[in-house]
Amino acid sequence: MDKETGKAFDFRLFKRLLRHVRPYQLTFYGVAIVAVFLSLFAVLTPVLVGEIVDNAITNKDADKLLVLILAMLGVLIGEVLSQLSFNYYANLLGESVIKDIRIKLFNHLMGFKMKYYDNSSIGLLVTRAVTDMQRIGEIFSEGFFVIVADLLKMLVVASVMIFVNWKLSLIVFALLPIILYATRQFQKAMKVAFIEVRSQVSNLNSFVQERLTGMKIVQLFTREQIEKEKFREINEKHQNAWLKTVWYNSIFFPVAEIVSSITVGLIVWYGGLQNVADINKEEYGTIFMFILLSSMLFRPLRQIADKFNTLQMGMVAANRVFKILDTNSNIEDLGTVEKESIRGDIEFSEVRFGYLENEEVLHGISFEVKAGDTIAIVGATGAGKSTIVNLLNRFYEINSGSIKVDQVDIKDYKLSSLRSKIAVVLQDVFLFADTIANNICLKDQEITIAHMEQAAMQIGVHEFIASLPGGYEYNIKERGGMLSSGQRQLIAFLRAYVSNPSILVLDEATSSVDTYSEQLIQRATEKITEGRTSIIIAHRLATIKKADRILVMDAGKIVEAGSHSELLQKDGYYKKLYEAQFLSEEVV
Repeated sequence: MDKETGKAFDFRLFKRLLRHVRPYQLTFYGVAIVAVFLSLFAVLTPVLVGEIVDNAITNKDADKLLVLILAMLGVLIGEVLSQLSFNYYANLLGESVIKDIRIKLFNHLMGFKMKYYDNSSIGLLVTRAVTDMQRIGEIFSEGFFVIVADLLKMLVVASVMIFVNWKLSLIVFALLPIILYATRQFQKAMKVAFIEVRSQVSNLNSFVQERLTGMKIVQLFTREQIEKEKFREINEKHQNAWLKTVWYNSIFFPVAEIVSSITVGLIVWYGGLQNVADINKEEYGTIFMFILLSSMLFRPLRQIADKFNTLQMGMVAANRVFKILDTNSNIEDLGTVEKESIRGDIEFSEVRFGYLENEEVLHGISFEVKAGDTIAIVGATGAGKSTIVNLLNRFYEINSGSIKVDQVDIKDYKLSSLRSKIAVVLQDVFLFADTIANNICLKDQEITIAHMEQAAMQIGVHEFIASLPGGYEYNIKERGGMLSSGQRQLIAFLRAYVSNPSILVLDEATSSVDTYSEQLIQRATEKITEGRTSIIIAHRLATIKKADRILVMDAGKIVEAGSHSELLQKDGYYKKLYEAQFLSEEVV
């Protein structure tokens, strides 16, 4: 299943899909039964037409004509009701299956390590979760059951033909292998073509999403023309992939139509010749019946080829979705420790870690933080400061060493229990396209508006929120686009504060805000760090002077540690960093 080939149908993959049908077995079997009725109703119409021509019209029997017409009406009503039930419940089954798979996929994605997202295209994952899912649904709504119904119809039609007139049946069956061979080759070619189509759709989605998200950068650096050219190339590949499927369709369907027309011609020729020669005269009703039955035999073949396209596109999509579901990139959540509250003692012991194999970022980091203390971590970009935050939350697994919270290894905690005790305010704040209130509480029903307002007043951001249209119900649009960077940062502080964490992490929380916002953030920082373990990562050394302890990092190692005054007394890395920053501020 890992390898996508031109194999017409993957039964192993389809069998795996059928496992998701088990909760809906009643619907599944119901649709299968209706498919049988459809095939029976379909073949009754040509049979009744033959009876009308031979026994009613030829014999000028008005009463029999009326009875047969009423019978045809009954068959028509039965066929319409069966078709309606078939279409509705086949689609219902398809939508139910993809609903379950989509939930399973989303839950699986939420458990992935950050490393997986570091190496994956978000646009591609969106395609898997949305577009590919719909293709899987079409396997049941437009593919599998339609094919089964058509095959049943062909079987019934062939049986009736043989029973009524085996000679005319031989004429029809003689040309059947041509259609079967053409259909088989068509299916193989379309499988390869659809693999290319899905690949190009993913590339197109990924490109468009990235460019729309980064539109500001595109326009700032006047990259419009370059991006237009790139998009033209990707779009052309997408077009060519689809044109290949159009080309195969353009060849197959005319061939099928010609063979079907030749068959009708041969039936009329043979039946007419027999009547003209007055040898083994064929009844006109039988000839009419065979003309209709031959069309019913060949039409499903053409439809099966078309529906097989749908089935194959769904199978390609299912293959790609299952690849994600089979990906084992989850953080192991085997811990059993679940605490109502923690003190906040943190201990890193000889921690080694690298985002890439054989490329360590942290080289044996060791430090302790006592409950309620505030430590600051400073250093140049790439020193490994933010990596410490990622490891504390178990977004990544360490290579060696240990990380403990309250003397318990973080691997022994349940992930949800550990992360619920830690709040992080990042430099790049992510806000959802929702109200301020929902971005603060993240739809936690226990956090009320009154609770938010009280917390906002305590850290000094209530006035800013209240000034917005609608206050806490103000919709900030995608990624908080209606707010300034400083305002987004304040919302992030409030979000961290209302969660009442035992450990607070501020990662470059004031590095990209204006002076006024920084003052508010400084006030908020002082308030939310009271009485809880806090880790502050900062470039601006003026913001961490009050920290109980400062860790100075360089190239993945702690090179100095101490309070602000203690570090300034040393002629070391921190003093040089502070003097360089102080001098640059004086110049400004």
